[in-house]
Amino acid sequence: MEHSTPTPAASNRRQRVQSAETGLSILKALTRLGGAASLTAIATEVQESTAKVHRYLSSFVQEGFVAQNPATHHYYLGPESIRLGLAALRQCDPVRLGEGALVRLRESLEVTCFIAVMGNLGPTVLRIEEPSLPVTVNIRAGSVLPLVWSATGQAFLAFTNDTRILHQADAEFAAGSEEQRSLLAGPDAVARLRRQVRDQGCAIIHDTLLRGISAVAAPVLDARGHVCAVLTALGASNGFDARPGGRICPQIIREAQDISADMGFQPG
Repeated sequence: MEHSTPTPAASNRRQRVQSAETGLSILKALTRLGGAASLTAIATEVQESTAKVHRYLSSFVQEGFVAQNPATHHYYLGPESIRLGLAALRQCDPVRLGEGALVRLRESLEVTCFIAVMGNLGPTVLRIEEPSLPVTVNIRAGSVLPLVWSATGQAFLAFTNDTRILHQADAEFAAGSEEQRSLLAGPDAVARLRRQVRDQGCAIIHDTLLRGISAVAAPVLDARGHVCAVLTALGASNGFDARPGGRICPQIIREAQDISADMGFQPG
């Protein structure tokens, strides 16, 4: 059997692709190292020789993607990298990035799923997916949900430090019915709720907003670590496994984390 010998043009193309991969791995390593690092640290991170990494860094410096601190000789991400990152951030839309998650959750869990963002009046549903036999609930795109009594609102509430939202939650709790407030009885009820949701990684409600309906919601975080949207699943309480370690919560949390990663969020 004859083996064809790669042509010089094909070999050249392969070398260019390998060079691009190496260069990108160096930029990604610099990002993982916090955006600034020594030549030795970068070379160690990508497991390449310092001489080879230095050649790539010199090219990046020339093109403006990397700069070097003259005092420490550390390399850091340059203005072109910043422009590239800002352009990517401007395209980050949690609703668009979450469309695939909604479809996966609807098909795997067979429950109603939606993404909400914080509007002027409160958490607002923007995109919703329903199973073939949806549970009849009065929630549609454009619906505004309460902060304290809905899982969606609780997820926003737990992961924000916006004083306006916190004051709105206190007022909402004070205006709640006696039955609603009994579910969060005790001093500092809203603060305790926020801690509980953060510890769980998601908000869970049973019959709090609508009788017979349970829901699970997890936050979507942007590149700054701010909650920018919430991913929610809801269904009839008698067939909805809302346990923290049950069938639904881990999937909602995982999908929300994946959207957060696409938004540029890096834990820690």
